[in-house]
Amino acid sequence: MKIAYLVNHYPAISHSFIRREILALERLGHEILRISIRGWADAQRGAEDQLEQARTRYVLRGGAAPLLVSFLRILATNPVGLFRAIVLTLKVGLRAERPLPVHLIYLFEACQVALWLRSENAQHLHVHFGTNSAEVAMLVGELGGPPWSFTAHGPEEFDKPKFISLPEKIRRARFVVAVSSFGRSQLFRNVPHSYWPKIKVVHCGLEPAFYQTDDTTAAGSERRLVCVGRLCEQKGQLLLIEAARLLAERGTKFELVLAGDGEMRGEIEALVAKYKLTGIVRITGWISSDEVRSEILAARTLVLPSFAEGLPVVIMEAMALRRPVISTFVAGIPELVETGQHGWLVAAGDVEALARAMDACLNAPVETMIRMGDAARAKVLQQHDVDKEASKLIDLVSQSLRVS
Repeated sequence: MKIAYLVNHYPAISHSFIRREILALERLGHEILRISIRGWADAQRGAEDQLEQARTRYVLRGGAAPLLVSFLRILATNPVGLFRAIVLTLKVGLRAERPLPVHLIYLFEACQVALWLRSENAQHLHVHFGTNSAEVAMLVGELGGPPWSFTAHGPEEFDKPKFISLPEKIRRARFVVAVSSFGRSQLFRNVPHSYWPKIKVVHCGLEPAFYQTDDTTAAGSERRLVCVGRLCEQKGQLLLIEAARLLAERGTKFELVLAGDGEMRGEIEALVAKYKLTGIVRITGWISSDEVRSEILAARTLVLPSFAEGLPVVIMEAMALRRPVISTFVAGIPELVETGQHGWLVAAGDVEALARAMDACLNAPVETMIRMGDAARAKVLQQHDVDKEASKLIDLVSQSLRVS
């Protein structure tokens, strides 16, 4: 089949799971047309993302003129579809968080995407994230485009479903994917029971090349903890610094690496300096997928004290590399991590509980860490093989095409 993928920003360091899914679909023999709203000028650190960038069409790359031309072409060839799309734009835009002119831009973007899909004879359109790119796909559907679907990750979709018209998108999509059972439950909340059968779970996955490693370092041989993720409020790094302060005050010897960057970096650095933790805490800034892998392998465990999540791919990555995980009872995380089996889970926002879990990890016998690491690897390979999950997605696409 020829399937189009629409993403708001592709490729992106934090969205390696999309690249993995696309490549898995291609290994299954399908042709994937990559479309992104923006991202053509981003500097890509990894060779894989550089190649993906070259393969991707960008909606906004040419500025306003091509979008206007596309709008006029749709007006000339499909005025009825354009009228329906305008009505839907008004319906969505007048009650949304963003102002109406933004949603009119989405309409122009949809005209461009619809023409590309028509010229390429794409049979299906799939979107990652239920936010603005899903709105563009929904409008493409009104313009006569192919059947479409989207994957909702959370937490943004779950935080403000009415403001992003999530119920409308679920009703109009051919099917909807959640990345965890928790995510599916949140989508269930937004539509009547009659729509529940179209909401399916397809996990984000890892390819064999990621978790195959010659590294033989035991997970318990280092006193280094690593936190991988965007430096932002939902990932809980400020709480992690508070927990690090407690450990340091109690005389615990350790190193903490924050792998990533983001809008809260300045605030986090200020807190590190305030607590005199500069000799303990290191912030890497943005790093490539290969560098993330190296940081995980160099650590004793991954710490992710999130306040809100979907199901973090970095947890899967750490577990695949035989590293236990310290995280929180949030969203889909308990579906993958069990306390005592694959690491430690604590209540979100509880700094003392987090500090205790970190201390337990740092002082656990090497044999315990190895046992947890082996169990973690087995669990994630069972549930998150990207080729198996891509096959599930293709089955959903095939079923939707048989219905149409």
